[in-house]
Amino acid sequence: MEHIAHFSHLSRFPAAAAEADTARKAETTQGAETSALPRWDLSALYNSMEDPQLEQDLTDAHTRARAFAARYQGKLGGLSGAELAEAIAASEEIDEILGKAGSYASLLFAANSSDAAIARFSQSVNERLTDIAGDLLFFTLEINKLDDAALEAKLKEPALARWEPFLRDTRLFRPHQLSDEVEKVLLEKSVAGAQAWSRLFDETIAGLRVTLDGKTITVGDALNRLSDENRAVREQAGKAVGQVFSDNIRLFALITNTLAKDKAITDSLRHYARPTSSRNLSNMVEDEVVDALVSAVRADYPRLAHRYYRLKAKWMGLDKLEHWDRNAPLPGTQDRKISWDEAKDIVQKAYSDFDPRLGEVITTFLTNPWIDVPPAEGKSPGAFAHPTVPSAHPYILLNYHGRTRDVMTLAHELGHGVHQVLAARQGYYQSSTPLTLAETASVFGEMLTFQSLLDAEKDPARKRTLLAGKVEDMLNTVVRQIAFYEFETRLHDARKQGELLPEQIGEIWRQVQTESLGPAFNFSSEYDVFWAYIPHFIHSPFYVYAYAFGDCLVNALYGVFSEGAPGFADKYVTMLEAGGTLRHKELLAPFGLDASDPYFWRKGLDVISGFIDQLEQV
Repeated sequence: MEHIAHFSHLSRFPAAAAEADTARKAETTQGAETSALPRWDLSALYNSMEDPQLEQDLTDAHTRARAFAARYQGKLGGLSGAELAEAIAASEEIDEILGKAGSYASLLFAANSSDAAIARFSQSVNERLTDIAGDLLFFTLEINKLDDAALEAKLKEPALARWEPFLRDTRLFRPHQLSDEVEKVLLEKSVAGAQAWSRLFDETIAGLRVTLDGKTITVGDALNRLSDENRAVREQAGKAVGQVFSDNIRLFALITNTLAKDKAITDSLRHYARPTSSRNLSNMVEDEVVDALVSAVRADYPRLAHRYYRLKAKWMGLDKLEHWDRNAPLPGTQDRKISWDEAKDIVQKAYSDFDPRLGEVITTFLTNPWIDVPPAEGKSPGAFAHPTVPSAHPYILLNYHGRTRDVMTLAHELGHGVHQVLAARQGYYQSSTPLTLAETASVFGEMLTFQSLLDAEKDPARKRTLLAGKVEDMLNTVVRQIAFYEFETRLHDARKQGELLPEQIGEIWRQVQTESLGPAFNFSSEYDVFWAYIPHFIHSPFYVYAYAFGDCLVNALYGVFSEGAPGFADKYVTMLEAGGTLRHKELLAPFGLDASDPYFWRKGLDVISGFIDQLEQV
């Protein structure tokens, strides 16, 4: 199961941290001169769609997968520990070839999903990868059929012991594993099922255009105007985006309904207790830990979001905020434009000052063509970091517009990149962290960069702007993502009773927005369709709570660092190097933290509340 889950995840923004950070980033940037900004060079993977090496790799992988099946299928129970270790290593080698090809197709598509040739290429590659993976499907299924005592005996052999994390995580799914035949059918149909609907969503979003001031622009560019200092510009953009999505809402509702039903069918076959259970299991986090996080954040809506947005309404001289005011800059402040070169220097310094080892990794990213920086036609909105495969290197996608929040996004994605580089030594199977830990390095890097900027700023007004911007980012990361999680939970629960009309989905969206953002807001009718542009709902259901998990976890972790805990940097680097070999309890224990402690989440939320306390004194 884990074998295939790892592969299928690679077919669309691979690995935990590769999912686009659109849900919390896409609304927070503004236009700037971008023509000279660097684009990435994917030649570390392949030179082009026609590169003969790509065809050779796929052919080789197919041949090796068939030979692997002929050698091992039906025989795992009789292997010694050393022989099973050899089989796992051989499987990993084949999967890394698939991951390399899938990474290349995914990155090409993310950089220009409106190009029909690229879309066709990406789909063709995914179909071939799925076909090859069919020959490997038996492997983790048979691993899960091994008797516990027999496997325990095999693990006493040192050669197999290094694969214990892989075996541990694979066997998590034993209670939900289906017959080999059904698993194979589900895999082969995925390219014409959920993957196809996800592709339709991507291509539709990429093709949508918004008309503003007589100009036709992309949805991403229109959303960026929701951060404009001119309220009339924000209102015009908010209404125009709402109109475009309203015009297409039946299609987005169909995609959402279909994918929710598809997930419900699969969850029922696998006997998951609730829609989020499979996500929690793949995140290797207990249901009760996630429930505690969600409950803590929801209980703190008034102390956090409601309180902050009342302040913001007062600062803006408004009785009520509209949805297009949520990310508006504070009145009387001008967020200066930050060049790409200056942004690199800011982030480089923040990481290097914390630990030179991390600074060296950051330098590698910033001096090589590993980052796709400017907004571009057909490019995926938001930002992500993609680990690709250990034999290559990660890539980062940005949409840089020159604002302070874009610098924070750069710091965030470089945190992912650092994590991916350091964890790569664990190998392809054991380098990826669960989603709940995938945001740790990224959010920690953001906090380092923010504190560096705040400490260097001497102007009181600018300090308030920075502080308010950080609070808004944290609210977007914690409160907003838990609201998104609530939206998904209620939508999937409601879908069990039958297909939902667009108006019903919009009503659920309005409910969670009202609860989370509070009485400072008036929500106009066009906002009821804004659920439709969040890609996480389509590509990775229930992913979003990982942002809140990571932010609150990092707040607690940063508190330990701020208190001057001895050896913190060494422990932190060791934690990142562990990749997916350790669980959250083991990773946090050296810092004296425990996510299962009921007070753990409160500590993280107290950091946000403390920043709002400071703003109330301004």
